[in-house]
Amino acid sequence: MIQLTDSPIDVAAVIAGVRSPDAGAVVLFLGTVREMTEGRETRMLEYEAYAPMAQRVLDELEAEARRRWPLVQCAVVHRLGQLPVGQTSVAIAASAAHREPAFEATRWLIDQIKQRVPIWKKEHRSDGASHWVHPGLDPPSAAQET
Repeated sequence: MIQLTDSPIDVAAVIAGVRSPDAGAVVLFLGTVREMTEGRETRMLEYEAYAPMAQRVLDELEAEARRRWPLVQCAVVHRLGQLPVGQTSVAIAASAAHREPAFEATRWLIDQIKQRVPIWKKEHRSDGASHWVHPGLDPPSAAQET
């Protein structure tokens, strides 16, 4: 299951999608919208994507994870749209015969998603300011915030 969605992520379905009698380990990572970032209160996050390209890169990452680790199943679901604090923005699950490859693949996938998938995140703060966030970029100056 590799999916972009505008609907809340069904975590139970993600887990069910990777469970197998062949898997002794199921690892689940959930990325959620947190309330505080660098001492500033977040009201919501907004995710946008060029869906065809994002889906293609997610599919490529899944294939690469399967080549790198002996996974039984793998699932990635990323939410798009406006998400309030507490909502799940991404769910990644991997199953394998043993825990080590499931843990390693899950961590690698979230790191690669943040670096390579064309999904953009805009942080909306409680003070009314908002700005686009991208891993590896310096935080925007006050002049860049809206």
